[in-house]
Amino acid sequence: MADTTAADAADKKQERAAAKLAKQIGAFARQHGGAEGQLAHIGQAGTRIVLVGTDGGWGDLVASTYEVARLAAEKAGLTLHEEFDGEFAARVKTGPYEWTRMAGIQLGGADNPAA
Repeated sequence: MADTTAADAADKKQERAAAKLAKQIGAFARQHGGAEGQLAHIGQAGTRIVLVGTDGGWGDLVASTYEVARLAAEKAGLTLHEEFDGEFAARVKTGPYEWTRMAGIQLGGADNPAA
């Protein structure tokens, strides 16, 4: 009986986490004219939900587990890609902020003043 109660509590916790993430995914999609995504395992930290908006905007969220991420995407009606391949990645629009930030990190340059 105790095992069942603990399992039910864990399931409810996952449901709540997925519902919260689904709301965030939905808000992102509304702001960017729709969205698609990809799930990426990031080790003990969980699973990254990469979002790419129809307008090229992008963002990400982190779920505690792959199952929570998958459930959140399902609840939000997010179309998922198996991989972040060239075609999907080409939809991402980056601006000066991203380019200077990435260059500064990669080349040991100064911090991005816009950050």
